[in-house]
Amino acid sequence: MAHIAAKEVSVRITSGQTILDGDLGRPDVTSGLVIFAHGSGSSRFSERNRAVARALQQHGFATLLLDLLTREEERVDAVTREYRFDIDRLAQRVVAAIDWSAVESRTRELPIACFGASTGAAAALIAAADRPAAVQAVVSRGGRPDLAGAALPRVAAPTLLIVGGDDEPVIGLNETAMAAMKAKVELLIIPGATHLFEEPGTLEQVTMSTIEWCRTHLTSR
Repeated sequence: MAHIAAKEVSVRITSGQTILDGDLGRPDVTSGLVIFAHGSGSSRFSERNRAVARALQQHGFATLLLDLLTREEERVDAVTREYRFDIDRLAQRVVAAIDWSAVESRTRELPIACFGASTGAAAALIAAADRPAAVQAVVSRGGRPDLAGAALPRVAAPTLLIVGGDDEPVIGLNETAMAAMKAKVELLIIPGATHLFEEPGTLEQVTMSTIEWCRTHLTSR
């Protein structure tokens, strides 16, 4: 049975000298936490990620959406695009969110999954590799897991790679990443979907597959 969606609260997470803004949503009955790593040129206000987050909340998962870039970095990136492919920087900030979640009273008892979109998928996978005891599952939506590079063989968490059937170049990049991984990994190709899953019904397929992956692989600490 679905739960009532959580009310969101604003949080701030420290990563080195940087303060990141985030939104934490937690239902009354919660079986896990899903940390979102948005893609290039996006933010915690991504409507697609928020749609997935709302559905996760309705099915008993807390969600943490955060801006991986500061406002100043976003302004620079909008012109130069120099930060959106700075995967190490993004990954460090996902790690900071994982570490914050481990000590924050509202989330510290919850098993963690990471959900990454586009370049955020690579950041999520690197973070999972760096925090294997904390991250129990990873989901990539239209992601670039290949950009995780040398971290891929170190990922221990079961990983679901979701790609649109009409996003052909990205299918190949996901297959390349799969070949480098040692953890359980599945590739789900959604027919008729392009990179942003804007076609009717395709984002819903992403959402339900994400919920099922989290239900299967998140276990109580």
